[in-house]
Amino acid sequence: MSSIVTDQGIVHYEAYGRGTPVILLHGWLGSWGYWLDTMEALGRDYRLYALDFWGFGDSGKRRERYLISDFVDLVDQFMDRLGIVQAPVVGHSMGGTVALSLALNRPQRVRKVAVVGSPVVGDSLHLFLRLAGHPWIAYMVWHMPTMLRWGIKLFSPQITREWRKWYEMQIQDLSRTTLEAFFSSIASLRRTDLRPQLPGLHTPVMSVNGVGDNVVNPNQATLIARCVPGARIEMMAHSRHFPMLDEPEAFNKRLRSFLKN
Repeated sequence: MSSIVTDQGIVHYEAYGRGTPVILLHGWLGSWGYWLDTMEALGRDYRLYALDFWGFGDSGKRRERYLISDFVDLVDQFMDRLGIVQAPVVGHSMGGTVALSLALNRPQRVRKVAVVGSPVVGDSLHLFLRLAGHPWIAYMVWHMPTMLRWGIKLFSPQITREWRKWYEMQIQDLSRTTLEAFFSSIASLRRTDLRPQLPGLHTPVMSVNGVGDNVVNPNQATLIARCVPGARIEMMAHSRHFPMLDEPEAFNKRLRSFLKN
């Protein structure tokens, strides 16, 4: 377990492999652990850094807000502390939105950006996630933990084909998340709209989307293709919201190809 101290709290991360640095960012209510298989697959050629956002995993939780802009600052500070001037940044779901925002606002940091099942527009989120951004709803759900766990388990087969593995990881990650991080981050994601900025993005982009994604509408790939000239679009026919869990070999092959070229 490794960590750095930033201006706004401790950031936990795990590193694996040798070579060119690559930054990996997790999604809402997740942690670095979703990238474990990818890190092992690509570790021969790259030095992969998987972070926990503030409020999630083993990172610091002494904050009152957890906005997309805050997470952009986190990645910027992380790279600065580790002496990483520029690197490819890969993000899943909310982490992909952070990666795109970093490329738009600090382009000197991002050599390439890959987004996986990530919302460009907050309205693409599933209705439950949009509702979770309202404090009173989040408070009510948060204080019914048994119902929340059962709801996650019931819906999990719609989220990933590897739902048993995902459910165990999700419940563990949920236990390390605060109420403030729970609703503040998803509320910020719901308000996000990167469409006006995307045409000015000159960083190489790849969007990977599961055709069966029920969490973030896969039409976000079409939006990226329309707004970002030359963007690489990968639609994974047998994946839902977690292509790196549903089709790990195919996903890692596509990511390796994008990083290499």
